[in-house]
Amino acid sequence: MFDFNFGIQNLTHIGYVEKPIRNGDIVLTDLGRNDDLKDFPTPEQQDMMDAYWNKKDEERKIKNQLAKAEQSESKSIEDTDDTISADSSDKEDTAETTWKTELINQLMQFDPGKFESFSRLLISKMGVTIDKKRGIIRSGDHGIDGFGYFTSDEFRTSRVAIQCKRYTKGSVSEPEIDKFKGAMDSFNAEYGIFVTTSSFTDKAKMKATQGTNTVTLINGQDLADLVEKYQLHITPVTTYALDDYYY
Repeated sequence: MFDFNFGIQNLTHIGYVEKPIRNGDIVLTDLGRNDDLKDFPTPEQQDMMDAYWNKKDEERKIKNQLAKAEQSESKSIEDTDDTISADSSDKEDTAETTWKTELINQLMQFDPGKFESFSRLLISKMGVTIDKKRGIIRSGDHGIDGFGYFTSDEFRTSRVAIQCKRYTKGSVSEPEIDKFKGAMDSFNAEYGIFVTTSSFTDKAKMKATQGTNTVTLINGQDLADLVEKYQLHITPVTTYALDDYYY
């Protein structure tokens, strides 16, 4: 439940819910019960959430560095774990939540060009043939970050425009979707794909489905799921659990 765990961690660190206990209830704080959420998340709340995940990112980097050092000295993985201090919330994170959170954090650190390249690569894995020039050669791209063609099972080919926003704060709003739709019209695109490391406002989601040229929205958590689905530059790790015989 990546979306759920990710959200609970954020709400905990801005004081909306009490720190959860494994298999326990999720309990709202007074702030969580009384906030009208009109300005959620505020810039201060977003900074708190970003600081939390940046700290986790740094802890994972240190852990990986220690693990590599230990392996080079032929020491056990258990010894590596003993050298790393982790708070109880780390133990409650699932393995899936951990690597997907790390993925989103790394994507946020990409420069705009690399994030656009990543997005085009991912979308090509989804079956869209990427045009080698439109949206890639910066001059005259009319505000798009990629263009391609998708052929359905009925051999109908559609024109696809691509827009990418590498956001570390805030959500993609309605005016940005509206602007992208205008760019789509200039390319006669039947539909568009808007990719962000962040999320979309409710009005942006409504705007994406209005009119004849609809826009598929891919947020940060969608990106993590798609990277897993298409195995894009990730390495599966196999582990084992003991069955009842050993107990």
